[in-house]
Amino acid sequence: MNIAPAPVDKQQTYGDSVFPYALVCSEPGATLAAAADWVGEHRDEILRLANQYGAVLLRDFPVENAEGFDAIIQSLRLENFPYKKSLSNAVRINRTDRVFSANEAPPEVRIFFHHEMAQTPLFPKWIMFSCEIAADQGGATPICRSDVLWQRLAAECPEFAEACEKKGLTYSNVMPNDDDAKSGMGRSWRSTLGVTDREGAEARLRELNYSWEWLEGDSLRATTPPLPAVKDLGEGRKSFFNQMIAAYCGWKDPSNDPSGAIRHADGTPLDGDAVRRAAQLAEELAFDLEWQVGDVVILDNTVAMHARSPFVGTRKVVASLAEMNTHSFTVTV
Repeated sequence: MNIAPAPVDKQQTYGDSVFPYALVCSEPGATLAAAADWVGEHRDEILRLANQYGAVLLRDFPVENAEGFDAIIQSLRLENFPYKKSLSNAVRINRTDRVFSANEAPPEVRIFFHHEMAQTPLFPKWIMFSCEIAADQGGATPICRSDVLWQRLAAECPEFAEACEKKGLTYSNVMPNDDDAKSGMGRSWRSTLGVTDREGAEARLRELNYSWEWLEGDSLRATTPPLPAVKDLGEGRKSFFNQMIAAYCGWKDPSNDPSGAIRHADGTPLDGDAVRRAAQLAEELAFDLEWQVGDVVILDNTVAMHARSPFVGTRKVVASLAEMNTHSFTVTV
């Protein structure tokens, strides 16, 4: 297989690293089976590159649909993290056991930068995307090196950065009684918690150490236990690992108000100016992944954030999660 590193338009450089790292297939008549075998043979190196650089883009590989994407993902030999076992609030549709639709929110809705499921005690180490249909206009998946963002934020807003490290975060959101695909936060408490009734929901929340309140219309407000805002990646690297930007800027629908969605874990409010600066920095550092059909991108979810731009036309991007991790936090102030 003729597959090699290659530059992509607007690729970023940080010291001796690039973002994203791109592997391009130029093999005439390449088959999916051959590509999957190549990925399997180079699995350790691909994952090492994703951890080092944040994202690896596989471009011009013979991937045509969700099933082809599934074959590539299986070649990486990562433990599946089924979406139904997650605590994510987005409505998604499974295509295979490992592959599901990306956020089903309407095309005009912007999804702000976040680390996948960092707002819950359960999160994936890896998140992977592939494009089946590219939008007529827009629809990029912006990605951002969160370790670089943390360095910038700590230099510009040192008091806020210290508060994030020492105080952590809690998140609150309202889950409806039934799935609402029109909202990026529309997954019902039944689907999110994997239960059928209130008693089951309360048992699950108790197990996760959440607090909760039942609201009118049988909706449920749940608040997480303390969770970290910063992750130590080892070897002197740290990342701004949270859902702060998405929660503060985007958790808004008929049931959710961003102003009350997130606080420091000791109960103190966030510095709004610093949060807005973090959001600005993420936009400044963003690489807009302009999808080509068949693209596959592998993100180390602890290193790189992602987002979604509004779009016009039909856009079909699918996703897969791997290696469930857990995290918790103890306030040190």
